[in-house]
Amino acid sequence: MKKKYLIFIGLLITGINTQGQVTPTKQQDSTDREELQEILLSNAVLGSKFEVKNKTGSAYYLSSKDLQKFSYTDVNKVLRAVPGVSIYEEDGFGLRPNISLRGSSPERSARITLMEDGVLIAPAPYSASSAYYFPTIGRMQAVEVLKGSSQIQYGPYTTGGAINMISKKIPTDFSGAARFSIGNYNSRTTEATVGDSYKNFGWNTEYYNYNSDGFKSLDGGGNTGFDKSDYLGKFRWNTSADAKIFQAITAKIQFSEETSNETYLGLTDDDFSEDPFRRYAASQKDQMNAEHSQYQLNHILKLPSGFKLSTTIYRNNFKRNWYKLDDVTLTDGVSISKILSNPQEYLAEYNALQGDNDTPEDAFGVKANNRKYYSQGIQTVGKFFWGTQNVQSLELGLRFHQDEEDRFQWEDRFAIQNGEMKRTTVAIKGSNANRVASADALAAHALYKITFDKLTLTPGLRYEYIKLRREDFGKEDANRTGIDLATRENTVDVWIPGIGANYRFSQNLSFFGGIHKGFAPPGSSDGQKPEESVNYELGSRFLIGGLNGEIVGFYNDYSNLLGSDLAASGGTGTLDQFNAGKVIVNGLEVLLNYDILYNSSASINLPLTFAYTYTNSEFQTSFESSDAIYGDVTKGDEIPYIAENQFTVTASLTHKKFDLSLSGRYTDAFRTQAGTGTIPTEFKVPSSFVVDFGAHYYINKQVSVFGNIINLLDNTYAVSRVPAGLRPGMPFNINTGIAYRF
Repeated sequence: MKKKYLIFIGLLITGINTQGQVTPTKQQDSTDREELQEILLSNAVLGSKFEVKNKTGSAYYLSSKDLQKFSYTDVNKVLRAVPGVSIYEEDGFGLRPNISLRGSSPERSARITLMEDGVLIAPAPYSASSAYYFPTIGRMQAVEVLKGSSQIQYGPYTTGGAINMISKKIPTDFSGAARFSIGNYNSRTTEATVGDSYKNFGWNTEYYNYNSDGFKSLDGGGNTGFDKSDYLGKFRWNTSADAKIFQAITAKIQFSEETSNETYLGLTDDDFSEDPFRRYAASQKDQMNAEHSQYQLNHILKLPSGFKLSTTIYRNNFKRNWYKLDDVTLTDGVSISKILSNPQEYLAEYNALQGDNDTPEDAFGVKANNRKYYSQGIQTVGKFFWGTQNVQSLELGLRFHQDEEDRFQWEDRFAIQNGEMKRTTVAIKGSNANRVASADALAAHALYKITFDKLTLTPGLRYEYIKLRREDFGKEDANRTGIDLATRENTVDVWIPGIGANYRFSQNLSFFGGIHKGFAPPGSSDGQKPEESVNYELGSRFLIGGLNGEIVGFYNDYSNLLGSDLAASGGTGTLDQFNAGKVIVNGLEVLLNYDILYNSSASINLPLTFAYTYTNSEFQTSFESSDAIYGDVTKGDEIPYIAENQFTVTASLTHKKFDLSLSGRYTDAFRTQAGTGTIPTEFKVPSSFVVDFGAHYYINKQVSVFGNIINLLDNTYAVSRVPAGLRPGMPFNINTGIAYRF
């Protein structure tokens, strides 16, 4: 707590902003201003929509304007507009998203490379990549999504893609903003930013909070919502923009804290049909408490020759304790997922969950999933340019990285008495899980870019050397003396080649394609193989009249797909990985933009956007699995939790005084266990169509009012059957607010 207040006091003293790209002071001329802007974009992968149009691989850039259109605080809703992204929701607020890119396993977003400002941001990206922490999307300035050969620079996960979230930049001049909104379910969002730049120094700070009482109704009453706060500060020291050798050092400090009354306990099919927003009484003690801190020190060097070097030292800390119901023991212990998937077989346990009658002592196991993580390292990227108009460039990157997950868990026992959960046995800490997983990794990459007239080629090569370890101290050695210590270690090194090409027939038409190797690190079991694939894509970008867009076909050929035993996907939570064999994933991505009034002199615009994703998957081998979402797999089965068809349609009406936007999202029915043919009801999440609305009205240059409506039609729909039982999407939710900037 003391740490939190020290950071908050620092923010009050120094302040922040929500303006656009980093720029120099107003005393400098426009040439210096543009140069300094470009130099300081070291934490951006793409940097703009212009860069996307010229990539040799598939990429997508969500700008500040895109993010503000609906004022979303849920990253799931933000990413729905990106072709190739598949998501299954869990809590309705996007606290712990499950993201897949091009058919990669979505559970806890563990098979994609997640970054903030170009730095790996998952709690322990190599040794425990499940994203129980995810950056707050509401405080971001932009989001970049890379797929295909575009992502080879940004491992270790190179199969599906990479997502880079860019925090707000240091402003040009003294400026700031404040935003506040309220909504139903007692939801509130508060943001305050202020910052400034001088000739050789710049700074910004930010405070962001969002919270809600939740839209679910706990039997017997209680809060089912959350409260999350972020504090961030950036400080930059730089030479003059016209210095012969330009240098800049930027320090970034971020801290966040979260309390969320979230549970793994869902509903049976019958109970979901009767009241999808109900929560059983046995989940009343479930709560996640978490803290995250982030420290970055970045140095930029630019020489007169055009050579640029960016080096970042980073450290991320994350600790959380998710105290949640795990099992019911009346005679034998039964997991909550088994009870809800077959309530008739476990009728006594199911009745106990509802809390209508008193239960025996120790009937409920509530597990303290207490874990600490760190992720640290140093990375450097150098860029060389040569030739007329820089037609050739070479990027060389090197990263040394360490991370660790420390599990120190226990399981208390409870009973229900007079409708209230009472603890009947206090467990010894460390008696459920008492182990440390860690990783050391060395990564390097080279990317060469050459342009021949209308053709651009980008051959690249990545190298990963990873040493993974696990030390299990045993459930009887809480003090970790080592008397029962069991260790295991796995080492893997891999070369990851790739090449992309872009041919521009004209300013309005280009074709691009690529081939690259997909890779994901294995677990720590000795000799376990990594996930590997060969991935292909072919696409076109075009502009025809007022219509512009992108169409991409992709084909991912897995030689070894990895599955993980996650509690979040209905497993036991050991995190042990297993080989899921050969798999083919292919599909189509379509993005179309059209402004109905593009050729009109009217003062308003009416842009339409259509984003569509088709994904087909098929196991090429059969195998047996105890994992809940795989089960026993037969050759020809489909990967679970990946919808075959999904699309988003967005229409906006924009004017200098207002913006109105309407968005509809369709998601096909998808299976929750591997299979083929008609999806059985017990393994199915039905299709859904959800409409959202966003609005802004600009009173003047400083003041605006805004609002959104999530699920405008108040459709009731399911989003998943994991971790345990059916879970609902957010019902009708309206928010309105006011913003001020100076």
